[in-house]
Amino acid sequence: MSVSKTADGSSNLSTRAQESRNMKKLVGFVQGSIEELTTYVSWPKWSELQSSSALVLFASLIFAIIIGLIDFAFKYVLSSIY
Repeated sequence: MSVSKTADGSSNLSTRAQESRNMKKLVGFVQGSIEELTTYVSWPKWSELQSSSALVLFASLIFAIIIGLIDFAFKYVLSSIY
């Protein structure tokens, strides 16, 4: 009985076995990820999440205002030079 070969010289049987191993690795990775997310990760409480989000929003606004002021100052200085 002969085994057909693919373009790279491997048999179809070994190619299918490799694909099966890859699929098992993928399934194991997904199952491990789900297990870690449900048992080992400590998720913040809703109040903690809200306060952290408010802090990030406030800091982002402050940085945006500072960068806007710096941009305005550079524009004013450069327009007076040129």
